[in-house]
Amino acid sequence: MIGLISATAAGAAARDRLAAAWPERVRVYEGPVGEAVRAAFAECEQLVCFLATGAVVRLLAPLLGDKAADPGVVCVDEGGRFAVSLVGGHGGGANELAREVGEVLGAEPVVTTATDAVGLPGLDTLGLPYEGSVAVVSRALLDGEPVALEAEVAWPLPPLPVAPEGPYTIRLTDRAVAPGEREVLLRPPSLVVGVGASKGAPAEEVLALVEAALREAGLSPKSVAELATVDAKAEEPGIVAAAERLGVPLVTYSAEELAGVAVPNPSDAPLAAVGTPSVAEAAALVRGGELLVPKRKSAGQPAMATCAVVRRPGRGRLAVVGLGPGARDLLTPRATAELRRASVLVGLDQYVDQIRDLLRPGTRVLESGLGAEEERARTAVAEAREGQAVALIGSGDAGVYAMASPALAEASDDIDVVGVPGVTAALAAGAILGAPLGHDHVSISLSDLHTPWEVIERRVRAAAEADLVVTFYNPRSRGRDWQLPKALAILAGHREPETPVGVVRNASRPDESSRVTTLAGLDPATVDMMTVVTVGNTATRQIAGRMVTPRGYRWQASQEGAK
Repeated sequence: MIGLISATAAGAAARDRLAAAWPERVRVYEGPVGEAVRAAFAECEQLVCFLATGAVVRLLAPLLGDKAADPGVVCVDEGGRFAVSLVGGHGGGANELAREVGEVLGAEPVVTTATDAVGLPGLDTLGLPYEGSVAVVSRALLDGEPVALEAEVAWPLPPLPVAPEGPYTIRLTDRAVAPGEREVLLRPPSLVVGVGASKGAPAEEVLALVEAALREAGLSPKSVAELATVDAKAEEPGIVAAAERLGVPLVTYSAEELAGVAVPNPSDAPLAAVGTPSVAEAAALVRGGELLVPKRKSAGQPAMATCAVVRRPGRGRLAVVGLGPGARDLLTPRATAELRRASVLVGLDQYVDQIRDLLRPGTRVLESGLGAEEERARTAVAEAREGQAVALIGSGDAGVYAMASPALAEASDDIDVVGVPGVTAALAAGAILGAPLGHDHVSISLSDLHTPWEVIERRVRAAAEADLVVTFYNPRSRGRDWQLPKALAILAGHREPETPVGVVRNASRPDESSRVTTLAGLDPATVDMMTVVTVGNTATRQIAGRMVTPRGYRWQASQEGAK
């Protein structure tokens, strides 16, 4: 929850705007400011104070304890011009909160955390548990001192200015070791603990077994990604409670899946009980990896639990990112976060130019020109297979006539793939035109580079017969000037000449242009590859210059009845 505190009428007005934008996220604190700050600090994860920073500093000073546990605090000035990350920039999430508040209020986010100011990822913001001298090693990175990265376990990280060796170290490890004086340990979630248990096995026995197995193998509990078991034990109280106490998810597999996993220590007992000769080892190994701790039993008499520990190989990460139609304010926050997370960016050169300023220093950029979609997809997948954090970019939504489909056709289950949606050209154009997509609609690309014209024509004819609103992508180029007239002629066989048609070029970009014409009045020669053409259905109308398709046909019937 985010606590909101204000003292003046102007502050209250800005506070209320934020409260209206985030009704489920915030709580307004009224009354004397000092009491409000103290109450919010005790009850909330974050605070936004519409007060002077000096006043907030004085109020917070006696409340501050541990920066890893204190709430993040953002100050907004009286004029609503700046959102200042004051306390807990990383640990309390104040840096990101300042950016979010700025977006809502139109304020400039002010972030003074050193790593954020120069574009370096904070070592405490990588999403991995960490130990050691974060401040010391971060300062060395900022000062350009040589900092070595020792990756005992491969794991995708954002770009870091590391050296082959140096007096400071970032060590990526799942081993139970103590950090050195000039060292930060990053704990990747690389360990999977398979568990089996008899009915009624106490949580203490299961937990003690897991902790002993990790300790004796020299492994860190902070690197445990999950507990795994058979479906039949999904609600076994002792296993469920052990997962909760370790703070990891419980993942289950069917007995049939586990029976197909080759293990070194099968047994007849689990085969008779749950239908697989192995639970602990098979559940840990089912997705591959190195068996570090073979099956062992708990110390109870009789033993009521078993466990095994596997180190899964580090998996590369491929984020397929939609950049939207072009305007920066239509690039989603999630897309921005993925761009800043990537150590490798793959994309069309003109799209890379749009977002180059968002990349962290050191991001490796692999760009290419038009017509190399399959090559870019192969490159992105290959980089992810090397253990990199990769962002593959496309315009609009990457899954709509863009890079997601060729990339996913190349990818297998040996990498993690994340899709990041974007605003499509059809949606951007529709918002400019009015509401042309208010009823059922379809998007059709008129480019026959990847699809035979016979197939395209059949789809246009089906859309015409079904009375669907049609958005045409790639409608016309210098080498393809006959497809759009042909498609319009097919639609004209099923719709009146006065059917509204919207034409939007460079939607959301500085040179955007748009107009609403008719099916009979559209000149295909005025259309190019940067244009989206939206043809209404039989219910679509022009209202006050806007193109509107009602959600139902009763509106159309009432309009005709009034004539």
